[in-house]
Amino acid sequence: MATIGVAIPIAEPFGSELQKYRAEFGDPMAASIPTHVTLLPPTEIDDAALASIDEHLLEVAARFPSFRIRLRGTATFRPISPVVFVPLAEGISSCEVLQSQVRSGPLAVDLRFPYHPHVTVAHDLEKDALDRAYDTLSEYDCAFDVTAFDRYEHGADGVWRPQRSFPLTG
Repeated sequence: MATIGVAIPIAEPFGSELQKYRAEFGDPMAASIPTHVTLLPPTEIDDAALASIDEHLLEVAARFPSFRIRLRGTATFRPISPVVFVPLAEGISSCEVLQSQVRSGPLAVDLRFPYHPHVTVAHDLEKDALDRAYDTLSEYDCAFDVTAFDRYEHGADGVWRPQRSFPLTG
């Protein structure tokens, strides 16, 4: 068995910048989770299913055009979940459609919460750290073109690593 996820990596230099902020806020997962917008949350799969999953992801990517994401400001899922994130100001509907296509066929999984594309910058931290994250990035603003999404695998060491990229060619 393997644990995979599918996500849009945040383009550089923004991905590294937001990961650095996450570390500065004291989030111990900052070094283990690349900065991303989730399309498929952590999902356990049988190793034998990986080839058919990759074929499915290739088909999705071949049908989907590139699009633009703009990240702006901060938001939170508190009090339901101790998370501060940078929300999408552009690209929300494209992410919603893309994630629904990714989460079909061999990856048809139910979600614990309704899908809400975002970039986590602080998770499971004390209130003061969450407040600092919220305030520090309240003016954050960047934009980039999404030309691919990646399949990640959760390593035995707890680190999420990209395993394959799927270019959007639709």
